[in-house]
Amino acid sequence: QINLPVIGQYVDYLVNEQDVKNVFVNGTTGEGLSLSIQERKQLAEEWMCQGKDKLDHVIIHVGALNLPECQELARHAAAIGAGGIAVIAPFFFKPTNKDELVAFLQKVASEAPEVPFYYYHIPSLTGVKIRVEELLDGIKAQIPTFQGVKFSDTDLLDLAQCINKNETGEFEFLYGVDEQLLGALAVGANGAVGSTYNYLGRQTNLMLQAFSKPDLALAQKYQFLTGEFLNFVIKLGFGVAQTKAVMTFVSGIPMGPPRLPLVDASSEFIVKAKAKLDSIVWPVGD
Repeated sequence: QINLPVIGQYVDYLVNEQDVKNVFVNGTTGEGLSLSIQERKQLAEEWMCQGKDKLDHVIIHVGALNLPECQELARHAAAIGAGGIAVIAPFFFKPTNKDELVAFLQKVASEAPEVPFYYYHIPSLTGVKIRVEELLDGIKAQIPTFQGVKFSDTDLLDLAQCINKNETGEFEFLYGVDEQLLGALAVGANGAVGSTYNYLGRQTNLMLQAFSKPDLALAQKYQFLTGEFLNFVIKLGFGVAQTKAVMTFVSGIPMGPPRLPLVDASSEFIVKAKAKLDSIVWPVGD
């Protein structure tokens, strides 16, 4: 079951301990697609309530397998004052080309006509491999609220082509593959949404600062150390359940077990992951 009372503590932890002031609610790490519509609404409301005057931006993921639920969630997000909404491609009956995907996204975005809209591109989970570069052509005419993309794919060529097309800078590209963030920044990504930022937000912010200076050598150190940890845990088997376990032992906030069909992280995983994370010596940031 969802544990609403813990969210206030979670917000304070992100802001005070990790220097994270923007959240993406009901996404992959939050198991949004495993929750009921009512649960997703409750969570969105609680993040908005607890984040008031503490968080800068709350983007709510409203994607679902069917259009009416997406639209209902979009209307709800608008009603509670969300800073943005995001939508994945439906992945049982899949759009097969750009026009089908844009038509679907347009029907969702139009239900929240004042709210910035993001396409959540995550082909490894949806199986929808329509290139974002192709998607961008003419999208603003069909979706006036289109703000950008949560780009959770390793295809940096596609990302680079998107940024190359975005000459006026009207769109935002928020990168979602944590271990490749530095590469994405180099081609022009202007933000990031990811699971490790729950517990490595402070270190990632220091990497962003180093990159913007620019102190590439320092930025690389942060990226390599994040990668070293992720490489280690991926070999053990690393998914949403394991991310919850890591966040629990780092923050002290009980993230609880995942919902079936996911199963809880093993005690062996927790011991090994904690030892690995504790062993990493991060550079001393300014």
